[in-house]
Amino acid sequence: MEYLEGSSVQHLKALSALLSTQQEDEGDEDCKNVSTYAQLGPGHIGPPPKKDKDVSSAYTKKNSKDIWSEDEVAEGSHYDDLADPRPQPEYEIILKQSVGAEDLFLGLSRKDPSSMCCEAMLVKIKLPDTKAKDVILDVKEKFLDLRTPKYKLGLHLPNPIHKQEGKAQFFSEREELEVTLLMKRPMDFINMQ
Repeated sequence: MEYLEGSSVQHLKALSALLSTQQEDEGDEDCKNVSTYAQLGPGHIGPPPKKDKDVSSAYTKKNSKDIWSEDEVAEGSHYDDLADPRPQPEYEIILKQSVGAEDLFLGLSRKDPSSMCCEAMLVKIKLPDTKAKDVILDVKEKFLDLRTPKYKLGLHLPNPIHKQEGKAQFFSEREELEVTLLMKRPMDFINMQ
């Protein structure tokens, strides 16, 4: 009990030293310890701050003249130009899956008509009064950008795709562009091939 009373007295002295504006006389050993603790503040909690030279590599600028990198900008955000008066063409997204006789008659691959079993995405875009040479198409992992002199389309895709494995075909008699994109699907027991 004597120990607890002594420690509580020390704690009270330390608390009074923190709260008082005047320094107590330095004759007491307890007061010397209190004054050392009184100099500590909230900034002393935790690890010491890093020096300016120890800045983490995540915030260091690369040796290029670019203001930002492509990783810092969300896909498709720079295509939403409100000042561009060109209308958006009509489009349709169709999910596709390759089905063989073993799937249709025997059900060997466990595929069903749901969208989880689809491997590709077909985007049909109607472009009236447009020639194939006027179409500028840029496909990213989650975004399709189409520009013509009369139309613009910035389309956020419903599923991520393999941007290097797609194909596009323009049908001038229908004035329609068909873009077929292979989707990145999780490998589960349904999608295993």
